[in-house]
Amino acid sequence: MAQISLTFPDGNARAFDAGVTAADVAASISTSLGKKAISASLDGEHWDLQWPIERDGAIAIHTLQDDAPALELIRHDLAHIMARAVQEIWPDVKVTIGPVTDHGWFYDFDRAEPFTPEDLGQIEDRMRKIINAREPVRTEIWDRARAIAHYEETGEPFKVELIERIPEDAPIRMYWHGDWQDLCRGPHLAHTGQVPGDAFKLMGVSGAYWFGDVTRPQLQRITGVAFKNKKDLNAHLTMLEEAAKRDHRKLGREMDLFHMQEEAPGQVFWHPNGWTIYTALQDYMRRKQRAGGYREINTPQVVDRKLWEASGHWDKYQHHMFLVEVDESRDGEEDDASAKSKAHTRINALKPMNCPCHVQVYNQGLKSYRDLPLRLAEFGSCARFEPSGALHGIMRVRGFTQDDAHIFCAEEQIEEECARFIEFLADVYAELGFPTFEIKFATRPEKRVGSEESWDYVENALEEAIRKTGRTYTLEAGDGAFYGPKLDFYLTDAIGRVWQCGTFQVDPNLPERLDATYVGQDGEKHRPFMLHRAALGSFERFIGILIEEHAGRLPLWLAPRQVVVASIVSDADAYVSEITELLRKNGIRAEADTRNEKINYKVREHSVGKVPVILAIGGREVEERTVSLRRLGEKQTRSLTLDALVDELVAEATPPDLR
Repeated sequence: MAQISLTFPDGNARAFDAGVTAADVAASISTSLGKKAISASLDGEHWDLQWPIERDGAIAIHTLQDDAPALELIRHDLAHIMARAVQEIWPDVKVTIGPVTDHGWFYDFDRAEPFTPEDLGQIEDRMRKIINAREPVRTEIWDRARAIAHYEETGEPFKVELIERIPEDAPIRMYWHGDWQDLCRGPHLAHTGQVPGDAFKLMGVSGAYWFGDVTRPQLQRITGVAFKNKKDLNAHLTMLEEAAKRDHRKLGREMDLFHMQEEAPGQVFWHPNGWTIYTALQDYMRRKQRAGGYREINTPQVVDRKLWEASGHWDKYQHHMFLVEVDESRDGEEDDASAKSKAHTRINALKPMNCPCHVQVYNQGLKSYRDLPLRLAEFGSCARFEPSGALHGIMRVRGFTQDDAHIFCAEEQIEEECARFIEFLADVYAELGFPTFEIKFATRPEKRVGSEESWDYVENALEEAIRKTGRTYTLEAGDGAFYGPKLDFYLTDAIGRVWQCGTFQVDPNLPERLDATYVGQDGEKHRPFMLHRAALGSFERFIGILIEEHAGRLPLWLAPRQVVVASIVSDADAYVSEITELLRKNGIRAEADTRNEKINYKVREHSVGKVPVILAIGGREVEERTVSLRRLGEKQTRSLTLDALVDELVAEATPPDLR
């Protein structure tokens, strides 16, 4: 029998018969490992214990102690166990797909009646019975015709369609959890008992279209979360409870920041309070970018399709664009919108991104190498069609504004510009309350344009730029754009959630497509590189992150309502007005509350509105010309003179870049 060589993590290699399974390999190392093994990695690919190994390679055996593979398998097996439980309780339900998610899994079902919360409890109970039965998990590879015939016979049309979507050269792998069978690429655990029965929870039901297509059947999606132990599950559920309290949609209502309505899906109606946050953040970024050597521009929102065709976005991105058709033959007197002249109709698009327009600004006038790097920034309003099911408050919208900028530079300037941007971004994040962040470095994909030498140079430039800033990165091999590598920047908020905000992308492709050039030192024309960069991403999303990070208790300089001066007795009204006017003259957003209400009522109301500072003014304060200051979330009050009050609040209300 043919022999293969498997190399272990310690560098030692051993010979095995071809076709050996990872389970056999684990058992050959020790009886204990054979019992504890849950899966393996073969040359970095997650490998089922039952799959035969036919080639030489590097192998690692995983147990439940290995977090990433263990969690993947636990969650994947739970998807199958849940689907089995559903079909055992309701045999007429049709199954579709059940992938793993960041914290658990979901499975989509075709069922006439909607699932209820009581149903979820019943499903959980049946799942635990399946887990406690410790039934074996086994797998087989079937030929395509046999698998299709099987699912046609069992009445599972969605599985038939899935098989038809699988490439011809890919294996059709069938899995059994006990007697219940599903189509799956695997891997899976060895038996159902390896799933911790006390570390999962079904979270709810929602609607989902088959393959996200609104013209296809609407299914019911049951979601669940799962962890290695009950402690981790409880920590996650506690985090979800805290996240619900911090939900920017809830706080947006309480703080009167914005609203959204069905006549403008995915677009934000900013109220005065919310717009105050928006403009304060925008003013801050404008100052930072100006100090960073950026020149601000503004470009049209409606652009003829010809530019999108030239840039390549029309073919690749049109399904995300909002199109605008205009009959340019009309004189403006005709009210009948149906009376368009097709011959004279011009097709435009609301811009989904700013980069092609920035190239148009760059292309005005001859550019020399002395003009580079040229940094153009825009608070660019963009519109993208997002499926209604993907919309989420102001975090995921159809209309948004980016803190967008593009740097036009020569190849040898990429490293310096990258390092410069990382330092710029680090400074912005620190001043906005995020002193640490993670960098993910996405390198050349399999399908790409450009020479290998150019990819080598640019990737080395980005890596060296990160090194020069003294930071580390996580490599995401093969995840770069087809035209160049990129860096993505991730923030972690107060309750442990991770957000991707900033980006830095190297692009030689768009300058080529849109004929951007500069005259080099040799007197010849050259193509600049275009560096796409954003620090916040979109203002809408970043404001949502800030609201949830601070649970609505924004830093004073960003808080829309900074100070409320509240009277305790009506005799204090004149002094309240005097204090309010004094604070306003010193740039503080202050308002007076002289309503005929008890002070406790006023404090409670303004605390719900997340006003950072409440000044209570009664007879003693009038007599002593002082104020009683209470900060949001604190029970204690402090007495201050007016001068001390102004000094304290002005210093705190000054944006961090101006302190």
